[in-house]
Amino acid sequence: MALKEQIEADIKSAMLSKDKDALRALRAVKSMILLEETKEGSNGTLSADDELKLLTKAAKQRRESADIYKNQNREDLAQNELLELNIIERYLPKQLSDAEVRAKVSAIISRVGAAGPGDMGKVMGAATKELAGQADGKVISALVKELLTK
Repeated sequence: MALKEQIEADIKSAMLSKDKDALRALRAVKSMILLEETKEGSNGTLSADDELKLLTKAAKQRRESADIYKNQNREDLAQNELLELNIIERYLPKQLSDAEVRAKVSAIISRVGAAGPGDMGKVMGAATKELAGQADGKVISALVKELLTK
């Protein structure tokens, strides 16, 4: 089942169960999907990669908003963002642990033959493609930088 149909079915379930938090998060994701499908130059459907990018973007937005709210001592708003984040993460692939990301990045570095910090772009290109949706870009970047400067 495509992401859009899955989201629509889950919206109906959230409506029936009167789960306002899930409904808010799911409607936001559906809105993002519809905007992406109808933007100029689009063919009206999203590929699996596009869906993954969209969900990753939505999760990242919620994470960053929650951090900002926490820094401003607005726990109530941060809690709303974290609830939405948990709902969005149901549709994302399982996130890798730091150790798993480190192992995969090390394998990518040896596979592309990177020797130093000058090869960071080559490694990041391969790593972001391979680990898309499984690890945050900031984490990948930090690990690549750390491993290449050793």
